[in-house]
Amino acid sequence: MGEENQTSVTEFVFLGLSQDPHTQVLLFFLFLIIYLLTLLGNLLMVVLIHMDSRLHTPMYFFLRNLSFADLCFSTTTVPQVLVHFLVRRKTVSFAGCSMQIIVLLLTGCTECALLAVMSYDRYVAVCKPLHYSTIMTHWACVRLAVGSWASGAFVSLVDTTFTLRLPYRGNNIINHFFCEPPALLKLASADTYSTEMAIFAMGVVILLAPVSLILVSYWNIICTVIQMHSGEGRLKVFSTCGSHLIVVVLFYGSGIFAYMRPNSKTTKERDKMISVFYTVVTPMLNPIIYSLRNKDVKGALRRVSAK
Repeated sequence: MGEENQTSVTEFVFLGLSQDPHTQVLLFFLFLIIYLLTLLGNLLMVVLIHMDSRLHTPMYFFLRNLSFADLCFSTTTVPQVLVHFLVRRKTVSFAGCSMQIIVLLLTGCTECALLAVMSYDRYVAVCKPLHYSTIMTHWACVRLAVGSWASGAFVSLVDTTFTLRLPYRGNNIINHFFCEPPALLKLASADTYSTEMAIFAMGVVILLAPVSLILVSYWNIICTVIQMHSGEGRLKVFSTCGSHLIVVVLFYGSGIFAYMRPNSKTTKERDKMISVFYTVVTPMLNPIIYSLRNKDVKGALRRVSAK
C-alpha cells in the first residue's frame, strides 16, 4: 500500500527497556524506589526552603525552582513507565505523547537554564562578594527565574512544533520507553532534516550556551579561590560549587549526548540508558547531592524537625 494511503498514527506502542517479564518486574521496583526518593527529596527541598527563613537566599530560591522542575520532569515520564512495566501492550495516544514531549522539554530546558543561572549566582558570591547583595536582589532573582522558565517554554514550543508537524503514518512502534523528539523522528513519514536542524539550533541555545556560561563562571571562581589565604574559605567554596558541578556534568553530559548528535533511524540500547540517566536518575540525585553536601540544608532539616 502506498504511503499516501496509509492512515495517520493515533497511538504509539513502546518496546520499552526490556521484553523479559522477570526483568520488567525488577525494573518496576527499581524505578519505583527511585521515583519515591525523587518525590521525597525534591518535595523536602521545596518545603524546607519555604519554611526556613535562613534559606531565603538567592541560591536556595533557584534551588527551589530546580527542585520543582525536577518533580515535574520526573513525573512526566516515570509513572507511565511504571505502568508499562506491568502490562503487555505499552501504548500512548498521539495526544498523550504530544503532551509528554511538551512538559518534558519545558521542565528539562528550564532546568538547563536554571543551572546556568545558579552558576552565575555562585560567581557573583565568590568573585564579587561586596556587590552580591546589590547585584542579586530579590527582583533580579525573580527575573532570572522567570527568564529560565520562559526560555524552557520557548525551546519546548519550537521543538514540539517542528516534531509534531511531521506526518506519522503506518509504523507506530517506538523503540524507547517514553516520547521524546529523537525517538519520534525515527517514525516520521517525511524528511526530518529541517526538524533535526531546528532541534540542534535549540540545543545550542539551551545546552551549549548555558554550558559555556557555566565554564566561564567556574573558571573565574577557581581563579578567585586559588588566591584565597583562608583554607576554610577555600573548602567552603569548593564544597558548595562542587555539588553544583556534579549536577551540571550529569545533566548536561547526558542531555548533549541525546540531543546534539545526528539522528539515526535506529535506537540503540545505549541511547535508552542515557535517557534513563537524565530523566530518572538525575532528578533523584539533585536533592541528595545538595542536602548531603550542604550544612545549611541539614541545619534547616534539624530546625524544622525540632518544631
